[in-house]
Amino acid sequence: MSDIGYFTWDLATEHGDAPCLRDDHIGLTYRQFADRVDAFAAQLSERGVGKGDVVAVMLPNRVELLVVLMAAWRLGAAATPVNPTFTAVEAEYQITDADAVLVVNEGPDAPTAGRPSIAVDEMVASQPSGQTYRPAGSDVALLIYTSGSTGRPKGVMLTHENLQFMSSSLAEHLSLTADDHCLLVLPLFHVNAICVSFLAPMLTGGQLSVTGQFSPARFFDDVARLRPTYFSAVPTIYALLASQPDEIVTDTSSLRFAVCGAAPISKELLDRAEQRFGLVIVEGYGLTEGTCASACNPPAGVRKLGSVGPALPGQILAIMDDTGGLLPPGVAGEVVVRGANVMHGYLGRPEETDRTIVDGWLHTGDVGRLDEDGYLTLVDRIKDMIIRGGENIYPKEIENALATHDGVLEAAVVGAPHAVYREVPVAYVVAYPDSPVTEDQLTEHLRDRLTKVKLPVAIHVVDALPRNPVGKIDKPGLRRRHRPQPVATSG
Repeated sequence: MSDIGYFTWDLATEHGDAPCLRDDHIGLTYRQFADRVDAFAAQLSERGVGKGDVVAVMLPNRVELLVVLMAAWRLGAAATPVNPTFTAVEAEYQITDADAVLVVNEGPDAPTAGRPSIAVDEMVASQPSGQTYRPAGSDVALLIYTSGSTGRPKGVMLTHENLQFMSSSLAEHLSLTADDHCLLVLPLFHVNAICVSFLAPMLTGGQLSVTGQFSPARFFDDVARLRPTYFSAVPTIYALLASQPDEIVTDTSSLRFAVCGAAPISKELLDRAEQRFGLVIVEGYGLTEGTCASACNPPAGVRKLGSVGPALPGQILAIMDDTGGLLPPGVAGEVVVRGANVMHGYLGRPEETDRTIVDGWLHTGDVGRLDEDGYLTLVDRIKDMIIRGGENIYPKEIENALATHDGVLEAAVVGAPHAVYREVPVAYVVAYPDSPVTEDQLTEHLRDRLTKVKLPVAIHVVDALPRNPVGKIDKPGLRRRHRPQPVATSG
């Protein structure tokens, strides 16, 4: 694949004065965006950035972050977006591991790991463009770091071919046109926001509005004012929106559909959010290692609630047993993926790359099953499975059963150590604000829905569930709560 369709310098020729990007401070047409990119590319070039280098960008969601990405690509460099809420230790690990030659950040107090930096307020908006390079499809475009739930975060190398394939596949599946307008609510250090919300609408001449820190009030105001046609979010955000008091009147009539990804959502929450706001929510599934998405229910067509839909155009989904054999429909096993979306590899980790991509198949570490129509239903993460006295228990099954209670907004189940059974399930539940629930009520609710070995030994009703930077429930953190604590000894 040699033609990359999302480069600003090409888009400016095609779409010119059409609206392209905006945030709370600035609005840009396609031509103005391209001019900003060229100016900053010249500034980066003057600082020695060139083909094959890596530029780190540690900014909250704003137009300038996207300028940095495109400007790096204009020079044949890659970009690595760093979570702006990271501690100095976390940020410097990523900057160092990526071997970034320069960091774009908010100012002198931001971590740089000893690299030169440019503050966002120092970014030039206009100057003659310098020498540029047209990236090849095989050039690495992004280094996106995994959340690190299985160890130190790893840099996933995504090429321009990966991004072009993914963004064009999404644009096709979601039927995006120049009339579409995405409202960005997810963080741009994550590949979901870059592909679904930025690159896909750019390919079709649509527009993107970058909003500030998410809150339900802010979201509803933005939708009413900006009139977007779609947005992409995680289950947490839908839970927040669906739990708003009924008296809050909202105008969401401009929205054609919404996408839900990054973590499983219960059928009950999906239905409640759809009914509340009168819009189609399509659940999708994918990994950073697969350049964002591998399956998604279609906005127009057969949607199967509880599934994450069929494979996106150009990808193959299969279910594999632990010997490498492919399984028939209806049988659960590991979800594997192949297609032009599969990552180039983990930066500097060839052994881990070879363990993850085997014979062209990307091993996801997720358990699922395909139906006769090719729709994927996820069972759970392999590593989240609880083994209670030799019995395999999938936390998602318990979470789904808890979600059928009217008072349950969110639930997370993890395994806790046990002297006899090795592991037992423990649940954490967040209730809807107007629906207080107790552990006894929830336990009673589960008795008719789960066999005795699957019943949680404890159900903790909490105000909120812990999250990792992407917004997923932090299950490793919940599991750590149940590890034996070292006993202090007196000397």
